[in-house]
Parts: sequence; structure tokens; C-alpha cells
Amino acid sequence: MSTIMPEGELLRRAVKWICEQSGGQDATPSPRIIDEAAVRFNLGPLDQEALARFFRQRPAQGDGPA
Repeated sequence: MSTIMPEGELLRRAVKWICEQSGGQDATPSPRIIDEAAVRFNLGPLDQEALARFFRQRPAQGDGPA
């Protein structure tokens, strides 16, 4: 039996999984890991693009104000 997920829940789980796979929140994941997460969490093309954009737009460690 399938469970209905709240909108965005699969995307949140994918972000968490990617962070675990890439060694923490400060590491930038490879495109391969993002693609694997999209398959693993059954994300559509728009969600996959949002996931990739999320990781591209994150500030790198040390890029914040001092």
C-alpha cells in the first residue's frame, strides 16, 4: 500500500539523503548523486531541477559575512 506524502516531503528527504551521501552539509554533491536521489525518491523533472538548483545556490563554507 502506498502512503501519500505531503507536498515537498520527498524533496526534503532527497536533500537529507544527498547531504548524508556527500559527507555533510558543507560538501557539494556530484551531479551523479543528485540524479541517483531523483530516482531513489521518485522525483519528477521539476523537482530534480529544484534539487540541483538548491545545491548550486548554497553558499560555500566560509562565504558568509565575517
